Amino acid sequence: MIVISGGAVATVDPAAREFATGHVVVDGDLITAVGPDEAPPSSTVPPPGADRRVRRVDATGCLVTPGLVNTHHHLYQWASRGYAQQEGLFGWLTTLYPVWAGIDEEVVGAATTAGLAWLALSGCTTSTDHHYVFPRGTGDLFGATVAAAAEVGVRFHPARGAIDLGASAGGLPPDDIVESTDGALAATQEAIDRYHDPAPGAMVRVAVAPCSPFSITPTLMRESVALARAAGVRLHTHLAETLDESDYCQEHHGCDPVEYADRLGFLGADVWLAHGVHLSPGDVRRLGATRTGVAHCPSSNARLGAGIAPVRALLDAGIPVGLGVDGAASQEAGQLGAELRQALYAARLRDGAAALTARDSLALGTIGGARCLGRETEIGSLEPGKRADIAVWRLSGIGHAGIADPVAALVFGPPATLELLVVGGRPVVERGRLLTADETNIARRLTTASRRLAREAAP
Repeated sequence: MIVISGGAVATVDPAAREFATGHVVVDGDLITAVGPDEAPPSSTVPPPGADRRVRRVDATGCLVTPGLVNTHHHLYQWASRGYAQQEGLFGWLTTLYPVWAGIDEEVVGAATTAGLAWLALSGCTTSTDHHYVFPRGTGDLFGATVAAAAEVGVRFHPARGAIDLGASAGGLPPDDIVESTDGALAATQEAIDRYHDPAPGAMVRVAVAPCSPFSITPTLMRESVALARAAGVRLHTHLAETLDESDYCQEHHGCDPVEYADRLGFLGADVWLAHGVHLSPGDVRRLGATRTGVAHCPSSNARLGAGIAPVRALLDAGIPVGLGVDGAASQEAGQLGAELRQALYAARLRDGAAALTARDSLALGTIGGARCLGRETEIGSLEPGKRADIAVWRLSGIGHAGIADPVAALVFGPPATLELLVVGGRPVVERGRLLTADETNIARRLTTASRRLAREAAP
C-alpha cells in the first residue's frame, strides 16, 4: 500500500476536483482513495491477508496528477536524432528512410528502451509506439519494443505499422523497405495474437496502424480496418499532417485526407489519428460525428514546419484529443511533460490567449490521451477504482517558487522533477532517477546503436 499526502492534488476527474492539500491511497495496482487533507485512518489499513506494509510519501511542495499518456511516437527513431534539420516532412522522410533501412533488433531495442526511459522521467506512465519500418532479415523488431517497455515498466500500446506503397508505385518510401500487403497484414495479426492483452489493467495493448496515405495502398488501409475490428483492437495512422499530404491525396484520390480515410472506413470511436493539422471545418465536424481521436504533436509539428492543429475546435467538437511526443527524429527533446506547455502555447498562437488553459493542457496529457486509447475508465484521472498510474511533481525549487497555482506552475513553468512516478502501483521513477533500469547503461547502448546506424548509412 502507498499513501501519498501533504501535496496539492489535481484529479482531472469529471468534476475537475483539486485539493490544495490532499491524499491518494494505492492498494496493489488500484487507487482506493482520493480526497482533501490527510487520508483517513480507515483508508490506509490493508485488508486482511494483504501485504501489511504501508509506504507513506510526503508530497509537501509537490503536485500529484495522473500519469501522462503519450498517444503518438516512433521509438526506433531515438537512434536517428539530429538529421535533416531544415527539412519539411517529405524531405525529412526522404533523408531518413535510407538511415532507417539499417535498423535491426538490437538498434530498436536500445532506442526504444532509451525513449521509454526518458518518457518515464518526464512523467509518462503510458506510451504508444507506431513502428512501421521492418527491413527484411533484421530480427523481431516489434518484440524488441514490447521487451523494452517491460524493462522500463511503463504501460505500452505498440501499434503495428506497415508501408506497402514504394516509390516505384507512386509512394514516398524506397522500395527496399516496403512490405507486401499480405505480408504486412499477416505480421500484424501475429503481433495481436502474441502480445495484445484485452484484460483490465493490461500492460500491453496492440493497435493496427498502417503508416500514412502516401506510403500505403488503399487495399492495405481497407484490410487493416477489417483486421482490427475483427480482432477488437484499435486503429491508428498519420493523417492531415502537412499540405504536401493534402496535395498527394487530391492528386491520387481526388479528395482530402479525412474524406479518403472516411471512404475506407478508417474513422470511428476505435480510431485515433496522428497530427490532424490541416483540417477544414467540415473535417472537424466529421471527426466529431464519428468520435475519431487525434494525437496532437505540437513540438514535432513545429520542428517540421507542418503547422498548428486546431485543438480548440477539435475539443469544442467533442473529439478526444491527446498529446504525442512523436518520433525522436522530429522531436529530439523526447519529453512528454514539456508538451503540456507546447500544446498550450501552440493553441494560443493559433487562436489567441483564451484558446487553452493550463488545466485544459493537463487534461490533454492525461484523460484526453486515455480517451484516444480507449482506456478512460482505467487511467487518465485520479479516482478510486482506477489503475494507480500517478505522477508526483516537485514544485518547491527555484524554477517554480512563487507560482501560487500548482497546475499553472507545472504547465507554464520549466520541466518539473518527478518526486515519484508510479505505474500500476509500482514505483518507476523516484527523485528524478529511474528505478527499473540503469540509466548509464541505457545511454551507452543508445550511443553505440546510433553510431552504428550512422556509419552504415554513410555513403
